[in-house]
Amino acid sequence: MASTYSFDVVSDFDRQELVNAVDQVVRDIKGRYDLKDTQTTLELKEESINISTDSEFTLDSVHNILREKAAKRNLSQKIFEFGKVESASGNRVRQEITLKKGISQEIAKQISKLIRDEFKKVQASIQGDAVRVSAKAKDDLQGVMQRLKQEDFPVALQFTNYR
Repeated sequence: MASTYSFDVVSDFDRQELVNAVDQVVRDIKGRYDLKDTQTTLELKEESINISTDSEFTLDSVHNILREKAAKRNLSQKIFEFGKVESASGNRVRQEITLKKGISQEIAKQISKLIRDEFKKVQASIQGDAVRVSAKAKDDLQGVMQRLKQEDFPVALQFTNYR
């Protein structure tokens, strides 16, 4: 039996689910009467999504569809960081949506401070863009998971590598 148990707190998303959600959005745009003739394009890149459309109104509609499809595929809304809307040629607008992945040092420090303050028998260490949480009892780790789920961090948190 192991003397200590641990898990990692990470911020990540399922890339394939995002690809599927973007594909569904593109299909919806082609099928919807109000968006059919707008020549709206979505381009999924490694770390961003680029949207090009004919007005801010249709851009807002595309945002709503994207959020809805992502939610249906269990993707957190916190992975999307909407950039500013830019004017493009031909009276069009475009926007870049950055995909947030990984926990920043600042948020990792907040997480480890919260764990240190509220759970005396649990250790938290920052390892790159993840936080490793370890304790002698599995119940303590379960308590940490429940507490982190209650907190509203600006990134989506997942718990991986539980052993």
